[in-house]
Amino acid sequence: MSIELPSSAQDTWRVFKILAELVEGFETLANIPPAVCVFGSTRAAQNDPAYASAEKIARLLAETGYAIITGAGPGVMEAANKGASEAGGLSIGLNIDIPQGQTPNPYVNKLLTFRYFFVRKLMFAKYSTAFVFLPGGYGTLDELFEPLTLIQTQKVRPFPVILVGSDYWRGLLSWLRETVCRQGRVTSEELAILKIADTPEEVLELIQAARPTA
Repeated sequence: MSIELPSSAQDTWRVFKILAELVEGFETLANIPPAVCVFGSTRAAQNDPAYASAEKIARLLAETGYAIITGAGPGVMEAANKGASEAGGLSIGLNIDIPQGQTPNPYVNKLLTFRYFFVRKLMFAKYSTAFVFLPGGYGTLDELFEPLTLIQTQKVRPFPVILVGSDYWRGLLSWLRETVCRQGRVTSEELAILKIADTPEEVLELIQAARPTA
């Protein structure tokens, strides 16, 4: 016979689960080299231009000494982990336990799995020097606006937030500029947090330009 805890007790025990995830994340990622997070659609097949672009970007970054962090899943995440791993770089995957049962891609060589999205997001933000976004859907957009808000509210030091593929992102940028910015919902300086790149070399250049000098 099982005993069901009242909701208040369940919430209390949930705190310990959250704490355990935080501790594991901090201990596992504490000593990684400068890292770049790569985001994009899980639905990008291997013949998708976004897949090829993510793989090339991650390979170039890994060859330059950056670790690559993704959400560990398929599509763009797999491509980025593949590029990093095959270049001999540190290929990190922060997997999420969801009902769909996301299986980590085979190119991850340092893996963490999280139950809580907000803990996973903390790890993305804490251990990254840049966020790179390739074409994606709701999940990608969710990850995109979080760093923009953190930088806008000065909760983190500014870091590059790069959109890859000007054709894909043009409509969003146009709406932000012509509607959101024009109506005063964000300032032009806040909009300028977003950078655009179309090649792996442009991505690397933007990241290197923002890197603190010794």
